[in-house]
Amino acid sequence: MTGFGVFSVDGGERRVGFRAGGEIRDLSGLGEIFRRPSLNALLAQGRGAWEDTLGRALEADVPRVPLAGATVHMPFEVADYVDFFSSLEHATNAGLLFRPDAEPLQPNWRWLPVAYHGRAGTVVVSGTDVVRPRGEVMHPAADVPLYEPSRRLDIELELGFVVGVPSRHGRPVPVSDFAEHVFGVVLVNDWSARDLQAWESRPLGPFLAKSFQTSISGWVTPLALLEEHRVEAPLQEPPPLPHLAGGRDWALDLELEVALNGAVVSRGNARTLYWTMPQQLAHATSNGASIRTGDLMASGTISGPDRGSEGSLLELTRNGAEPLRLPDGTERTFLEDGDEVVLRARAGDLELGEVRGRVVEPSGGAL
Repeated sequence: MTGFGVFSVDGGERRVGFRAGGEIRDLSGLGEIFRRPSLNALLAQGRGAWEDTLGRALEADVPRVPLAGATVHMPFEVADYVDFFSSLEHATNAGLLFRPDAEPLQPNWRWLPVAYHGRAGTVVVSGTDVVRPRGEVMHPAADVPLYEPSRRLDIELELGFVVGVPSRHGRPVPVSDFAEHVFGVVLVNDWSARDLQAWESRPLGPFLAKSFQTSISGWVTPLALLEEHRVEAPLQEPPPLPHLAGGRDWALDLELEVALNGAVVSRGNARTLYWTMPQQLAHATSNGASIRTGDLMASGTISGPDRGSEGSLLELTRNGAEPLRLPDGTERTFLEDGDEVVLRARAGDLELGEVRGRVVEPSGGAL
């Protein structure tokens, strides 16, 4: 089983389906809400309707469509996109790479789930090509930056959650209300241009280095299917402030992998995340900001404690110092034109939708 999405066949109308293995259960005959080109109307209905819909999707006698014969579209209209920095291992690895003589974690990191506000308009469905971004890059010993294609294009293996029920402006969403507002999860690849990021992130943080594209799986796995895969999250020290306390039983035991040109280069698990999804949502609304149907909030890169469990090439290659050697004999520090990356996640018989993307050269030619 995977989850809900939007599909079409032979250029026909888009409609809602539920993926189960290599088939899609066509739900369009169950009512008008399933004949729409996005899940947003379903997302807005609330927890009771979600659970009822899941039961109908699993039990109703509906037409079956081979996955291989269908086109999978963006499953929902993204309202806002927020990307967190929730993995202790990733934050530590990045800090050691960029600040080797200083404390790897910034002073605020253990007190709140750090995040940036991304660009909703460039969130795309799995299978969409990734056009290598251009931007300003400051090379070592240079006095003036150059505007050029990124030479340090990277991936970020992430888990995102999709908001269904909105909240009221001015009223924070407590950790305990997470499941009343959130419909389900998707896999996320937050493509990143590290050379653009290094120059522009002084002092405000990522902008063009991230906004060119973020890819998500075509299927949203509802929270109800993840219940048996919930585990306790790692110990938080120091304990968070009261408005972020709790939600520690919302770590997910999901096995993760990254494949580059068909070769698996990383294996990890989502259960290692330091800040959980309920804490992320509580923090995002703690100042009174409201959430909307279709909001996407991603975990940030998920990395584990062992070598080979890192969720980015930045970490896997130690910022390019230790290239990956692929089975065909080639080496990679960062992504080259033509490279294809596939992210996968599963827990037992539950398989989340994959995220696939191939890098293509920018307009105006290759590097």
